[in-house]
Amino acid sequence: MLDTHQLNVFLEAADTLNFTQAAQRLHMTQPSVSQHIQALEQHFGTPLFNRVGRYIELTDAGQALLPLAREMVNRSVLIEETMKSLEGEVHGHLLVGCSTTPGKYVLPSLLADFHRRYPKVRVSCHVASQQHALQMVCDGEVHFALASAPYIACKDVEFIKYMTDEVILIAPMDHPWASRDEIELDELYEADFIFREESSGTQTAVREALAALDVDVNQLETILILGNSEAIALAVQEGLGLGFVSSIVYTRLVQGSVVPVKVRGLSIYRDIYLGCHTRRPPSVAQSAFWELIINREENLPVDQQIEPETAVV
Repeated sequence: MLDTHQLNVFLEAADTLNFTQAAQRLHMTQPSVSQHIQALEQHFGTPLFNRVGRYIELTDAGQALLPLAREMVNRSVLIEETMKSLEGEVHGHLLVGCSTTPGKYVLPSLLADFHRRYPKVRVSCHVASQQHALQMVCDGEVHFALASAPYIACKDVEFIKYMTDEVILIAPMDHPWASRDEIELDELYEADFIFREESSGTQTAVREALAALDVDVNQLETILILGNSEAIALAVQEGLGLGFVSSIVYTRLVQGSVVPVKVRGLSIYRDIYLGCHTRRPPSVAQSAFWELIINREENLPVDQQIEPETAVV
């Protein structure tokens, strides 16, 4: 009979492609991980990994086992959490993926609220690109993902809009635009900009909003591309150029040390979505988290309230 613990060891080894790292994650010894993998290979009568020197890779059999093992381990966890929760308290382990800005500025307060309500639930957060975060939902590696674009990684992931965030243009305190009430669109071509990478949700929102006003981002003077909004905000603070950042980043990080710049006719908003897999039965902990998300609508500003009709499947 299959051992779910051995399957979990296999999943960690497949994720890291390194038995030593898998052992560290599982708080086991490397020889113990190797023994579990060997036991599985003997059970199935086929190698699950190709071993080439210090490196390993999944065999075709290992690739075939991967989604099945993950499904069985998830089912085992669901059973354990459900039975423990019958004692009267919600137990379990909640896995949440998120893209950069939502992960750093939106998710912490949400998870803190959840932990206060359900202290027996352990929460792990995985910060990644928005596409990777949502792909992890498809693959069963996380239960939910918070991202700024409803990237449809697979048909079984459903999205609901969690909140709306404004993206604003900020300038150094001594910039000529800092003392102006508003600038014209064509003046953007005269400035030096610090942008996010093309794949980021912020950059996508900026590019689309400007394109709607016939402004090509590629024609703006780009002096620097940075991998997160905090770095852009701090670079603007140091006087390196102008940048578009989330209003949340501005408020929490650099308000008072940079100046928001209003551009005539330009408004940039991006929706933050929560994605979950609709075909996998939720655990008690997952259901409690989803219920919290829905109920938080009552405490959000009107422009940030959840709109179920915007769900994308």
